[in-house]
Amino acid sequence: MCIILENAMWGVMMKSIWERETTIPKRRPLEQDISVDVAVIGAGMAGILTAYFLQEAGLSVAVLEAKRVGSGQTRHTTAKITAQHGLIYGKLLEKFGKESAQQYAQANTRAIDEFWRIIKENNIDCQMEKISAYLYSTMDNEPLKQEMEAARIAGIEAEMADETGLPFAIKGALQFPRQAQFQPLDFLSAISSKLTVYEQTMANGIEDSRILTDGGTVSAKDIVIATHYPFLNTPGYYFMRMHQERSYVLALENTPELDGMYYSIDPGGFSMRNAQDLLLLGGGNHRTGENPTGGRYDTLRSAAEQLFPGSREVTRWSAQDCVTLDAIPYIGQYSESTPHLYVATGFHKWGMTSSMVSAMILSGMITKRETEFAPVFDPHRFVFSASAKTLMEEGAHAVKGLSRQVFSIPDGEIKSLPPGHGGIVETDGGKAGVYKDEDGEVHIVSAKCPHLGCELSWNPDEKSWDCPCHGSRFDYHGRLIDNPAMEGIGNA
Repeated sequence: MCIILENAMWGVMMKSIWERETTIPKRRPLEQDISVDVAVIGAGMAGILTAYFLQEAGLSVAVLEAKRVGSGQTRHTTAKITAQHGLIYGKLLEKFGKESAQQYAQANTRAIDEFWRIIKENNIDCQMEKISAYLYSTMDNEPLKQEMEAARIAGIEAEMADETGLPFAIKGALQFPRQAQFQPLDFLSAISSKLTVYEQTMANGIEDSRILTDGGTVSAKDIVIATHYPFLNTPGYYFMRMHQERSYVLALENTPELDGMYYSIDPGGFSMRNAQDLLLLGGGNHRTGENPTGGRYDTLRSAAEQLFPGSREVTRWSAQDCVTLDAIPYIGQYSESTPHLYVATGFHKWGMTSSMVSAMILSGMITKRETEFAPVFDPHRFVFSASAKTLMEEGAHAVKGLSRQVFSIPDGEIKSLPPGHGGIVETDGGKAGVYKDEDGEVHIVSAKCPHLGCELSWNPDEKSWDCPCHGSRFDYHGRLIDNPAMEGIGNA
């Protein structure tokens, strides 16, 4: 037996500040066969908003959730509601043209307005506030100037800012006024209370117009998959057209109040926003399954010490984002062969606005109402110049994950494995994942992802087994954390 030794740092993922503040009431699981106009799979922000719009339109809707409402990526967001998505508009103009850039801008601007409408109509207290979003750089001002011109062509108001209030020197900042931020779980709790939601109800498969679950069958004319990462490999083949990335957040107290939301365009830069009396500092991005040495939270701590001396960490958490080939979400018909099956995925770091965009587009498609900005998000688009190189890179990553080489240390090292460490073990029967906890107990699981068979990688920052191919994640007991896998990895 031999083992790959990887350092496992400290701690497990902690609760976000949204989870610490809000508990959404539980719903019962599905226990019988039902029939509705539309079934939505996934009770995160995208799924709940889509169901909300469809119910507003007079349709009967059921939402199926494998765990709890808001228990997926929604609880890990930094909750920015903004049409400012990094250096997106320059890329859209270059690769897709003016019309697509304008559609993207229109969709995300409309999304902000829709959040305000729903909040006002339902008198929802979710700390929603109007605020500017800034792109900033400590290295180069020129990309910001170029993005300003591109944003204006796309129809977005943007201007170079003379003052930002950041407590450190920058080369420049680009301001997008009248954006927003909020408490996402308070909002989700309010609107989900008006819907029929079945928790602890995993969709095991779809046959024609029926969703199969352990508690019963759901028959629906239309079905929406809003599970963050689509759980059906075919048709659609989304596993070939996306990858997943992780990012990390510290919630800090004893920091100055920032008048805005901030996102760095620099390599290794940080995002920042206030949430009441705390500051959220985000960064440490990496492709899921590619964090062998860890230290992402330590990087954020060092930045906090440098940028905000005297600050103190209150909590920490991480998020996972689906990234499409061209960085634009896939929203629309699941495949050309499934006219009544729909998908919303690939939101990158902009899940709140993209969730609302998804709800507007999908509810429009199902109710036969035209949505003028839908074409840019069509899952069946393929612009070769924009996507071909990325498609080849995704394929290479998948092959790498299926055939990774194991570098090992001599036989018999499991016993001497220090507490808090994990890695891949080679045995006569194959490979296994091994983690020794702080009490010295050894946890052994399968090293193969049940989704498509890729070899898992140890993530020392979160003490999890992550798939480098498609982003499935498991805790050190083998329990499923993130899809597209639909089951845990169990014992080796």
